[in-house]
Amino acid sequence: MSLPAEGNLACFSLGSNLGDRVKYLDSARMLMAERMGKVESVSRIYESPSWGYSSGHPYYNCCVVIRTGLSPLALMDLALEVEREMGRNREEGGYADRIIDIDLLLYGDTVMDHPRLRLPHPKMGERRFVLLPLAEIAPDLVHPGSGLSIAGMLERCRDPSEVSPV
Repeated sequence: MSLPAEGNLACFSLGSNLGDRVKYLDSARMLMAERMGKVESVSRIYESPSWGYSSGHPYYNCCVVIRTGLSPLALMDLALEVEREMGRNREEGGYADRIIDIDLLLYGDTVMDHPRLRLPHPKMGERRFVLLPLAEIAPDLVHPGSGLSIAGMLERCRDPSEVSPV
């Protein structure tokens, strides 16, 4: 099934810290492209330590921008479906090691506070592992909550985590 290219730009963060991390990121990206819309850009893969909990398994992260005609909640449902199909169990709760994690960061200039989804992602400005790959592919994109560009958010980010390209 091919989805139309018109619509909004949706920005996602993908992460994996178990198993073949590159394979899991690639598989998630391909499934998202099949189900969500046209992939406009994909960042390089970056390695970073776990965030919000302690783990001996470093993460591989990347960002993906997709042009889509789907709603934010429909995209969230599809992201959760991809995670489940790949073996992610979100019922464990809290931060934990995972095969795949897909977060919807931005959807056009939408600001949304729904019980299932908040946009822009409320913690993206605190996470260097999100901002660095997103700034690589969309530095001038404006965060609708703060009015800052992604590059500007990265400059102001206080996260001291070491994030490096793979």
